[in-house]
Amino acid sequence: MAAISDLSFMYRWFKNCNLVRNLSDKYVFITGCDSGFGNLLARQLVDRGMRVLAACFTEEGAQKLQQDTSYRLQTTLLDVTKTESIKAAAQWVRDRVGEQGLWALVNNAGVGLPSGPNEWLTKEDFVKVINVNLVGLIEVTLHMLPMVKKARGRVVNMSSCGGRVAVIGGGYCVSKFGVEAFSDSIRRELRYFGVKVSIIEPGNYRTAILGKEGLEKRMRKLWERLPPETRESYGEDYFRIYTDNLKSTMQLAEPRISEVTNSMEHAIVSRSPRIRYNPGLDAKLLYLPLAKLPTPVTDFILSRYLPRPADSV
Repeated sequence: MAAISDLSFMYRWFKNCNLVRNLSDKYVFITGCDSGFGNLLARQLVDRGMRVLAACFTEEGAQKLQQDTSYRLQTTLLDVTKTESIKAAAQWVRDRVGEQGLWALVNNAGVGLPSGPNEWLTKEDFVKVINVNLVGLIEVTLHMLPMVKKARGRVVNMSSCGGRVAVIGGGYCVSKFGVEAFSDSIRRELRYFGVKVSIIEPGNYRTAILGKEGLEKRMRKLWERLPPETRESYGEDYFRIYTDNLKSTMQLAEPRISEVTNSMEHAIVSRSPRIRYNPGLDAKLLYLPLAKLPTPVTDFILSRYLPRPADSV
């Protein structure tokens, strides 16, 4: 058993240390670099000597990132919900990478709000999240793929453990399940072109994806706009307990986001990138096991975290 364990360790060590050559000549395009995972990943890749093309949503975010890094990083503005913005960013990337193509596309931009019980949300609430996390990701990928194919490079898509098991209502988990499906399908199609596709499925990490407004205030807005009949069917206790449970989950979020960006970096620089990365103990010990259990068992476990509505049977 000891010999098998040693061989397994050596195999993992070899795969982690088996890096792509000439990384300093390769270009990486990252979306969502204003803060969080995208911002830290851009800095890590610059420190590694790669050429980073960082897309930010705001001028302020782009300027700060540019000032804090080196000449190896260039920034542009990108709104992944707007086709013209995506086309402009694709041309900007094309002008810089030239004939060598784009080594890695990192689809990191994402939002998490609005989220909550599905009945409390509107179609527009769902669309707002899905347009960024899924439709925008798809459109960016389609515009960048010719450059990635030219370099025989990588596509790295930010999903979530919420793309394996739906832990909250709203567009977030819906969009992440879509990211999983899109990533699986293009991975199979692009392998013939020498392109590898990796999916990042982090657990609960502390980033700006949930916005700056207080959680309780956001939930109160959702609650108060509901018709009186709907509020009565759930009851004030449901609202209070549901909100408290969400606050507890957010307080337990892991602040060391480098665990996620290290996985993203490995997917870019390793000659043997993994198909799926699951940073976070909660991802490995809770969410992934839940995703693999029989559905009735998963339903039973997750339903224990939901309060009982006033009008329950």
